[in-house]
Amino acid sequence: MTLTAQIAVFLAATVIAVPLFRRLRLSAVLGYLAAGVVIGPWGFDLFGDVESVLHFAEFGVVLLLFVIGLELQPSRLWVMRHAVFAAGAAQVLITTAALAVAARLLGQPWPAALVIAFALSLSSTALILQVLAERGELTTRHGRATFGVLLFQDLAIMPALVLLPLAAGAGSLEFEWRSVLVPLVAVAVVVVAGRYLLRPLLRAVAGTKVQEAFTAAALLVVVGTALLFDAVGLSMALGAFMAGVLLADSEYRHELEADIAPFKGLLLGLFFIAVGMSANLGVLLEAPLAVIGLTLAYLALKAATCTVAARLARQSSASAWRTGVALAGGGEFAFVLFALATGGGIVSQATADLLVIVVTLSLVASPLLIAASDALAKRWAPPPPPPAYDAIESEEPRVIIAGFGRFGQVVARVLRARQIRFTTLEASPAQVDFVRRYGNRLHYGDASRLDLLRAAGTAQARLLVIAVDDVEASMRIAELARRHFPKVRVLARARNRQHAFRLMEAGVTEIWRETFASSLELAETALVALGTPREVAAAQVRRFRAHDEQTLQQQAAMKDDEEKLIATARAASRQLEQLFEADNASTREVRS
Repeated sequence: MTLTAQIAVFLAATVIAVPLFRRLRLSAVLGYLAAGVVIGPWGFDLFGDVESVLHFAEFGVVLLLFVIGLELQPSRLWVMRHAVFAAGAAQVLITTAALAVAARLLGQPWPAALVIAFALSLSSTALILQVLAERGELTTRHGRATFGVLLFQDLAIMPALVLLPLAAGAGSLEFEWRSVLVPLVAVAVVVVAGRYLLRPLLRAVAGTKVQEAFTAAALLVVVGTALLFDAVGLSMALGAFMAGVLLADSEYRHELEADIAPFKGLLLGLFFIAVGMSANLGVLLEAPLAVIGLTLAYLALKAATCTVAARLARQSSASAWRTGVALAGGGEFAFVLFALATGGGIVSQATADLLVIVVTLSLVASPLLIAASDALAKRWAPPPPPPAYDAIESEEPRVIIAGFGRFGQVVARVLRARQIRFTTLEASPAQVDFVRRYGNRLHYGDASRLDLLRAAGTAQARLLVIAVDDVEASMRIAELARRHFPKVRVLARARNRQHAFRLMEAGVTEIWRETFASSLELAETALVALGTPREVAAAQVRRFRAHDEQTLQQQAAMKDDEEKLIATARAASRQLEQLFEADNASTREVRS
């Protein structure tokens, strides 16, 4: 089958399976896994080299970890240190100990039992985060705790990859030193490059104003970091996560996330399809009761140990249980560890095949367990406590400001003075660099792109301030906001009346003409300087403003009819003169 035909098969499987499973109110991940089984060796057998597909699809996990890293600024990561290191270490140690005892009771020698137990203690970062994101639970207490444990598991993989070959007797003392020093050098290179080289590189590419070049640069950052870590025997996903964390405080964070998101979604779906394709159903068919029994026992034991670990990390009973259920399934990295253990003679091939199908079945069961746990919690459990980690929750912006020119800067300064959190998007790299030199926080990106608005958190914000100078860009933002974020209140800047008419037509009702308010202030000051009492001048300006706003609304309905516009303007002018005459008459009466 040609590459084009393979791509067509993957896309067709996605288009058919995912909507079907979502219609059945099941996780999209289950749809991907089922599609993989159907087109894999135990279905239509459309692909000969499943391992190559799985290896390529692992890049979806790499992109996922990069995007997660972008979301975790170092300050937020420091807030999560307890969830990562305390809860994560407790989960890995307790689960590994319990599973090692179980493996030993089932006849495995201690070296094999420890390797098997550690591999089974890991969970699928990609699958769990995807399911929790679909359910909107990533920001809940158990969602944050689950992510912290998953992050520790990814960190724990690094020493496991170094120690496993040594345990198999595959290296000398010289190899051991290299296995420790080379990864440390790679980490140091990524940290230094991320701190001092990546921002100038992205700034230079952004200066070209060629969107495709910036997208290529974003992918190059991820691919380059992943390849470096892979070359020294570390997890590619861990390398991408580190690169994301190092760029989390940069002005390019949201633009990077928006550019990576489409690739991440497609490749992550391909990864789940490849997992379904790689399932060796022959082992299941040979001994179905034994495999299903082992899978159920594994899920129960791991859910219990993860719950205990969460309780030791001071989570509430309800949150600890939901964390335990979310982590109950196995992880795709167990496949890698089983392969290494088999190659080193620690675990037999038959045992590895059996464990691979057990882990695969647990992956399939994980979304169902999470959904069942959620349903039970809503039905029987008391209302959950307020979400923890308030310091992280407060990172969500309350206001999105599109454009940071002379108009948007004033809005941002007022919000900052009131300590109201906002995210600013500016499409000019030169403007971004200039403003950041004065200590302001803003992000490079074109706010007229839907993916960037989503990445910036517009769906969760209360206000969207459209302050861009370009009329066409302003209109694109307004139309996207009304169509995709109908609950977000939109405040828009208009350059003139025609711009205001177009914004009104797009559904924006709160519009500020950029020179209108300042012109009225000047006019009021001029009246006072000419001898008009201040209260009279203020009243006349208020009357003029109300009249002009009313006229604007009337003219909006006939903006394309020039004759009617002229007639309306003349009528409005005559009416305004009559109003002023009435004001003058009443003022004279008061004075007399």
